[in-house]
Amino acid sequence: MQSSWEARPASSRHLPLLDGWRALSIAFVLAGHLLPLGPGSWRLNAPVAATGMVIFFTLSGFLITRFLIEDGDIRRFLVRRLLRIVPLAWLGMLLAFAVSGGASMDQIIGNLLFAANLPPSTLIPPGAHFWSLCIEVQFYLTIALLVAIGGRRSLLLIPLLCVAITVARIYWQQPMSIVTWFRIDEILAGATLALIYEGWLGERVRRLVAMPSPLLIFPLLLASADLRTGFLPYLRPYLSALMVGASLYNAPRWLHELCQKRVVTYVAQTSYALYVFHGIFANSWLGAGDTLIKYLKRPLLIAVTVACAHLSTFHYERRWISLGRRLTARTPQTPLDGATGPDAITVEGRIG
Repeated sequence: MQSSWEARPASSRHLPLLDGWRALSIAFVLAGHLLPLGPGSWRLNAPVAATGMVIFFTLSGFLITRFLIEDGDIRRFLVRRLLRIVPLAWLGMLLAFAVSGGASMDQIIGNLLFAANLPPSTLIPPGAHFWSLCIEVQFYLTIALLVAIGGRRSLLLIPLLCVAITVARIYWQQPMSIVTWFRIDEILAGATLALIYEGWLGERVRRLVAMPSPLLIFPLLLASADLRTGFLPYLRPYLSALMVGASLYNAPRWLHELCQKRVVTYVAQTSYALYVFHGIFANSWLGAGDTLIKYLKRPLLIAVTVACAHLSTFHYERRWISLGRRLTARTPQTPLDGATGPDAITVEGRIG
């Protein structure tokens, strides 16, 4: 009998719910960064943006791990993932350097090598949000090395690594950080969810994930993104993974239908570019001025961001994605990719 970590035909299918969560995640990030959310004394912007980020990281870990479970070809994984992420990231970084009026050599190297989030930080204001790209690329390289050394069965180490990172966050009192070793448990929790969803951790665990209502978990997730809620922020990775996981089993019908709406799919498709461009433009003339002037410019900033994201997604990025597929084309004897794996990643991929 074939063990759970041995090669098996790709059998998963596209999950429209993930498009919905991706669209929600970028909407929360944009709202938290660009819009006034309630009275200033409530301080809602940071928790809303952090909620968007943790959902994004959950989806990233889930999709990447699921791809490696089904394929396991490290070269194919790295070529396709890096050509999906790096070209726009580098373009955004160059634009951020230009908007900043200049950058030191340390900042240029740190950003281009996706290490700018590590201390001492070399992020620059127009590209301050690129810390998440750094964590993403570091995760790709680390998980690829893990599978290259230990094979797909080494993915079973992910839950242990996730808990170890959370314990470190608790010990060093890091409820919210942009440093990889104090934030990557948000990705690893999503990766653990993939193991659960694919049955690697047993049917009992899968049933536990399927029990709660995702709509009941959502308020807890929002609270866990607020540093004023005591110990709850340390549980943020697990609440996000549980919410997304529960939705895959028992989401209400209206949520399924909503996630398949054209506008939701479009936002999910353009989410990565929206993320890259919004922070750059927010630190340009479009985001400058006193409070009144700044918010009067917001519709123009959002319009420019959406326009650039559209052009990037369907013209610039698409060329690099196609190149990645050509460079790693499967042999005729190998089953072709379905709606998941690399193809799904272009829609359910990442926001940056």
